[in-house]
Amino acid sequence: MSLELWLVYLAAAIGLSLTPGPNGLLVLTHGARFGLQSAVWTVLGGALGFLLLIAASLAGMGALLAASETAFTAAKWVGGAYLVYLGIRLWRSPAPVVAAEASAGSGALDAAPSLRLFGDGLFVAVSNPKALLFFAAFLPQFMVPGASFASQLLLLGGTFVLVEVVYELVLAGLAGRIAPWLGRHGRTFNRAAGGTFIGIGAALATTSR
Repeated sequence: MSLELWLVYLAAAIGLSLTPGPNGLLVLTHGARFGLQSAVWTVLGGALGFLLLIAASLAGMGALLAASETAFTAAKWVGGAYLVYLGIRLWRSPAPVVAAEASAGSGALDAAPSLRLFGDGLFVAVSNPKALLFFAAFLPQFMVPGASFASQLLLLGGTFVLVEVVYELVLAGLAGRIAPWLGRHGRTFNRAAGGTFIGIGAALATTSR
């Protein structure tokens, strides 16, 4: 890939990352509730999820979902159901307890297993078949004929994931600044974020191609 074409791809990747989506909302939520250090696991899970989607798109799964109505329907219902489950779990979560050190920006608001945060980021990223279809339509414009799968994945997948990680880390870092506000309005925040996830999941399950 030429430098000029890569710069176009980089600009497109930045634009895609800045588009509001489930992973950005999840990272913002986890950053606000658990702090930046814990939210890093959410970011890493999402990064792996996006890399898997890009790998699947490059390997042809995007074409399969585009061609098979049954496969697309199954994928969107599974993805939508997981987002609804995540939203219900967040809706029912108690308001986070803000410790004194957390208010000063040096600690997490409450505890959460790193593996669970990583899993949330991963599954939210891979649960949207629309993203897979998008990558399947978007990536071929930048693929180099004859290049190996590994090199394409490293360049295209690596660039997008790096952009997404930087963007989500910024989100998580900024979210930590609202910790004192969460101490007063944490329940409302949980319900607003949870309701948004439920809405995204319901919309995903009812959309068509």
